[in-house]
Amino acid sequence: MAGGLVALLDDVAALAKAAAASIDDIGAAAGKASVKAAGVVVDDTAVTPRYVHGFSPNRELPIIRKIAIGSIRNKLLIILPVAMILSEFLPQALPYLLIAGGLFLCFEGAEKVYEALTGNHHEAAGATEGQSGPEFEKTMVSGAIRTDLILSAEIMVISLSSVEDEPFLTRLLVLVVVAILITVLVYGVVALIVKMDDVGLALAQRESAFSQRIGRGLVAAMPKVMAVLTVVGIAAMLWVGGHILLVNIGEAGFHWPADRLHDLEHWFGDLVHGGLGGVLSWTAGTVVSALVGLVVGAIVVLIMHLIPKRKKRAA
Repeated sequence: MAGGLVALLDDVAALAKAAAASIDDIGAAAGKASVKAAGVVVDDTAVTPRYVHGFSPNRELPIIRKIAIGSIRNKLLIILPVAMILSEFLPQALPYLLIAGGLFLCFEGAEKVYEALTGNHHEAAGATEGQSGPEFEKTMVSGAIRTDLILSAEIMVISLSSVEDEPFLTRLLVLVVVAILITVLVYGVVALIVKMDDVGLALAQRESAFSQRIGRGLVAAMPKVMAVLTVVGIAAMLWVGGHILLVNIGEAGFHWPADRLHDLEHWFGDLVHGGLGGVLSWTAGTVVSALVGLVVGAIVVLIMHLIPKRKKRAA
């Protein structure tokens, strides 16, 4: 009896070790997948704050919470099932999905550059004077969730591409972890950014001179932080979009662009030995990917702007 109990405990211990190893593997894979999707995450973080701009401070966090809930639904209830079915039964479609997503990111990034250069901005999201109330808030939240659906699809498909050789259950668990991790990260940072003004104002109203300086500094710095975040978001879209195109066009069978990028990265990496060579290699690859993204995105922007003009002329 005692021997049987010891054997059972040994089996339980072995299962526990195996489960712990699996959890470690899933955690490592989820971390790797999240890093691979970092560019889209930056874009997602940069885009969302504009949807709460202009609302009263007491509605900012509730709106962000609604958008975050919509985001997790997008990832787990819409994107995850579709991605898993495709990865299981039609994995050859994934490179083409990534190419389509890469084109979208290039288009978005290039369009923002076009708007910055020409001053032709789309109507900004967020509340303006005369716009308020539950219905307008619902409209803003719905618009943010629709935008999130596209960016979340990119995040999930990019993450899936990093674990496509893993078993079905591992892929599923990794994507669930990535979905939750990315959502908490993005909307946690967005909430922090949005409420930083309020933190600054609260500090500025304290009696302490030091607190007042910190508070005024935060209030003054937030517009600059938002401007920098916008630029970083645009650069990330072009870089990630261009890199996705180069790599997945190779996965689809046309290897020349990806091979040339790989050769360029190696050439820069060999210029200097040690860690600096790796930095040069990464920088070269990033710059080239961003330039490719800008050129391809500019072509798509040109096409998208010509189509409406032709329709108007035809009418």
